[in-house]
Amino acid sequence: MRIKIYHNPRCSKSRQTLQLLEEKNAQLEVVEYLKQVPSKTELSSVLSLLGLSPRDLMRKGEAVYNELGLSDENLSNEALIKAMLENPILIERPIVLANGKAAIGRPPESVLDIL
Repeated sequence: MRIKIYHNPRCSKSRQTLQLLEEKNAQLEVVEYLKQVPSKTELSSVLSLLGLSPRDLMRKGEAVYNELGLSDENLSNEALIKAMLENPILIERPIVLANGKAAIGRPPESVLDIL
Protein backbone atom coordinates (compact mmCIF):
# COMPACT_ATOMS: atom_id res chain seq x y z
CA MET A 1 0.00 0.00 0.00
CA ARG A 2 1.32 3.42 -0.95
CA ILE A 3 0.68 6.24 1.49
CA LYS A 4 1.39 9.93 1.08
CA ILE A 5 1.73 12.21 4.08
CA TYR A 6 1.88 15.98 3.95
CA HIS A 7 4.22 16.42 6.89
CA ASN A 8 5.74 19.18 8.99
CA PRO A 9 8.60 17.76 11.10
CA ARG A 10 8.24 20.60 13.61
CA CYS A 11 4.66 19.54 14.46
CA SER A 12 4.23 16.91 17.17
CA LYS A 13 0.98 15.54 15.69
CA SER A 14 2.64 15.25 12.31
CA ARG A 15 5.63 13.40 13.82
CA GLN A 16 3.30 11.09 15.76
CA THR A 17 1.27 10.33 12.64
CA LEU A 18 4.40 9.62 10.62
CA GLN A 19 5.66 7.26 13.33
CA LEU A 20 2.32 5.46 13.38
CA LEU A 21 2.49 4.96 9.61
CA GLU A 22 6.11 3.79 9.78
CA GLU A 23 5.07 1.17 12.34
CA LYS A 24 2.60 -0.17 9.75
CA ASN A 25 5.55 -0.80 7.40
CA ALA A 26 3.75 1.10 4.68
CA GLN A 27 5.43 2.43 1.57
CA LEU A 28 5.52 6.11 2.45
CA GLU A 29 5.91 9.22 0.39
CA VAL A 30 6.72 12.00 2.84
CA VAL A 31 6.07 15.48 1.52
CA GLU A 32 7.39 18.30 3.67
CA TYR A 33 4.75 20.65 2.37
CA LEU A 34 6.43 23.79 3.70
CA LYS A 35 9.36 23.04 1.37
CA GLN A 36 7.44 21.24 -1.41
CA VAL A 37 4.23 23.24 -1.64
CA PRO A 38 1.43 21.24 -3.27
CA SER A 39 0.09 22.48 -6.57
CA LYS A 40 -3.34 24.06 -6.83
CA THR A 41 -4.58 20.83 -8.41
CA GLU A 42 -3.14 18.70 -5.59
CA LEU A 43 -4.60 20.93 -2.88
CA SER A 44 -8.00 20.97 -4.60
CA SER A 45 -7.91 17.17 -4.83
CA VAL A 46 -7.04 16.87 -1.12
CA LEU A 47 -9.92 19.19 -0.23
CA SER A 48 -12.28 17.09 -2.33
CA LEU A 49 -11.10 13.82 -0.75
CA LEU A 50 -11.47 15.30 2.73
CA GLY A 51 -14.88 16.78 1.89
CA LEU A 52 -13.76 20.12 3.32
CA SER A 53 -13.90 23.70 2.20
CA PRO A 54 -10.61 25.59 1.98
CA ARG A 55 -11.43 27.52 5.17
CA ASP A 56 -12.01 24.23 7.03
CA LEU A 57 -8.46 23.12 6.18
CA MET A 58 -6.85 26.36 7.34
CA ARG A 59 -4.91 26.83 10.54
CA LYS A 60 -6.77 29.85 11.88
CA GLY A 61 -4.36 30.34 14.78
CA GLU A 62 -1.45 31.23 12.50
CA ALA A 63 -0.50 34.91 12.58
CA VAL A 64 -0.63 35.14 8.79
CA TYR A 65 -4.31 34.12 8.87
CA ASN A 66 -5.16 37.35 10.69
CA GLU A 67 -2.55 39.44 8.87
CA LEU A 68 -4.13 38.57 5.51
CA GLY A 69 -7.69 39.07 6.77
CA LEU A 70 -8.62 35.49 5.89
CA SER A 71 -11.50 35.43 8.34
CA ASP A 72 -13.43 37.61 5.87
CA GLU A 73 -16.43 35.46 4.93
CA ASN A 74 -16.65 37.26 1.58
CA LEU A 75 -13.39 35.70 0.37
CA SER A 76 -13.89 33.09 -2.33
CA ASN A 77 -12.63 29.53 -2.08
CA GLU A 78 -10.24 30.45 -4.89
CA ALA A 79 -8.77 33.28 -2.78
CA LEU A 80 -8.41 30.99 0.24
CA ILE A 81 -6.65 28.30 -1.81
CA LYS A 82 -4.32 30.94 -3.24
CA ALA A 83 -3.50 32.12 0.30
CA MET A 84 -2.70 28.54 1.38
CA LEU A 85 -0.43 27.98 -1.62
CA GLU A 86 1.40 31.25 -0.98
CA ASN A 87 1.55 30.57 2.79
CA PRO A 88 1.57 26.79 3.25
CA ILE A 89 1.89 27.18 7.02
CA LEU A 90 -1.88 27.81 6.82
CA ILE A 91 -2.55 24.22 5.69
CA GLU A 92 -3.68 21.93 8.50
CA ARG A 93 -1.35 19.04 9.15
CA PRO A 94 -0.68 16.23 8.81
CA ILE A 95 -2.74 15.08 5.86
CA VAL A 96 -2.55 11.44 4.83
CA LEU A 97 -3.66 10.03 1.46
CA ALA A 98 -4.19 6.30 0.98
CA ASN A 99 -6.55 4.04 -0.96
CA GLY A 100 -8.16 6.98 -2.75
CA LYS A 101 -9.08 8.58 0.58
CA ALA A 102 -7.69 11.31 2.81
CA ALA A 103 -7.58 12.00 6.53
CA ILE A 104 -6.13 14.61 8.84
CA GLY A 105 -3.96 13.14 11.58
CA ARG A 106 -5.64 14.91 14.47
CA PRO A 107 -5.53 12.73 16.45
CA PRO A 108 -2.87 10.63 14.70
CA GLU A 109 -4.96 7.45 15.00
CA SER A 110 -7.67 8.96 12.80
CA VAL A 111 -5.58 8.11 9.71
CA LEU A 112 -5.91 4.39 10.44
CA ASP A 113 -9.49 4.49 9.10
CA ILE A 114 -8.25 5.01 5.52
CA LEU A 115 -5.53 2.34 5.51
